[in-house]
Amino acid sequence: MRSIAWILNTTDGLAAATAQLFDPSQRNKLRCAPIYQVFDIRTDIRPTVAEIDLGALRRNADVLRSAVGSAKTGLLAVLKADAYGHGAVACARALEKKVWGFAVSLVEEGVELRRAGIEQPIVVLGCYYGLSHRDVVAYRLTPVVADARDLGRFARAADELSAPRVGIHLKVDTGMSRLGVRSDRLDGFVHELVRHSGLYLSGLCTHLYDADGEDAAPTDEQLRRLSGFVDQLHAHGLKPGIVHVANTAGAVRFAEARFDLVRAGIGLFGVAPAHTELSTLWPVMTLRTKIIALRELPSGETVSYGGRTRTTQPSLCATLPVGYADGYTRRMSDSAYVLCGGQRCKVLAPITMDMTMVDVTLVPHVKVGDDVVLLGAQPGPEGQHDRITLDELATWAGTIPWEVCTVVSKRVPRIYTGDGRT
Repeated sequence: MRSIAWILNTTDGLAAATAQLFDPSQRNKLRCAPIYQVFDIRTDIRPTVAEIDLGALRRNADVLRSAVGSAKTGLLAVLKADAYGHGAVACARALEKKVWGFAVSLVEEGVELRRAGIEQPIVVLGCYYGLSHRDVVAYRLTPVVADARDLGRFARAADELSAPRVGIHLKVDTGMSRLGVRSDRLDGFVHELVRHSGLYLSGLCTHLYDADGEDAAPTDEQLRRLSGFVDQLHAHGLKPGIVHVANTAGAVRFAEARFDLVRAGIGLFGVAPAHTELSTLWPVMTLRTKIIALRELPSGETVSYGGRTRTTQPSLCATLPVGYADGYTRRMSDSAYVLCGGQRCKVLAPITMDMTMVDVTLVPHVKVGDDVVLLGAQPGPEGQHDRITLDELATWAGTIPWEVCTVVSKRVPRIYTGDGRT
């Protein structure tokens, strides 16, 4: 059988190639050809991967547990957005003996964890349920509710499924002005709640909008408003149930915001919010790739789209198989560095969809196939380590660390290291 490449180079190559590909006898020969004996689609073709250290994740849970102090306050691990890009199922399995339960934003995220065998409480924070109230009940998720219209829908779902009484967490708005019942609407919400015997108030929550800000006054005011909501509930003869208010920053900075649970999010993944002094957190994600091409460029040569980058001296340019489609955002084209050979090498703007070019002129003995770290640590030639952090990537991109790790796309395989039990 002629090769596809030979056929495509003939005058009628396209037609011949098409006929060959759709000829069952020829197609079976192609399919059975021993191209690879061992094949791992995660890493065998493109070497760009995100390594997730589950041991570091668990150590961070211990650090936050210690920072919170009180054994009466549980950790509610926030695994929304696929655990901030780290992989929700793997992270949940690593943390399930360290935390009280898990929080997600979407019903779908909670269902994913249940289907993976996670049995701890799963709290759905997003307050949007569409037509999925039955799914919430069937998968034993705990809904956070901010719209009284959802109460009847949950009651009806529980009745249709012959489920036990469904506990809901009431979301109140203390200043974020995004979701939550306002104080002037609380009475109406309570009146609707008590109409449904299949529902009960099992929790109360709000969201701190400036817990990592320099000024503590906004958080103090939110906690004062929350106290007013509790008083209103008591006036109706209701107890608030499990109260959870604090995110990572709030949990560390404001002892009075800890209540029954704290919602640990970004701190679990190694980022200390401003003013928290959590210097002992461990980085969890490393983003790495390899050089796939090298080219020597004369002074004045253009690099990447638009010709906006020109070499100012003879340079060695490396091409990396990672780009903004992978979450390595174009916004940091003019600022970013990578680690190669233990040295910082500047990205040559702009970052493209699938590839990024970097200046490796000063890296000794650099070659195709060398490791490159975009996020994380790499040893240098003399044993020293340099590290590119989420905070640095966020600064270069003009955003926050939360976004940087969350937008690492699905086409970057997550490779899990550590046994998750350290």
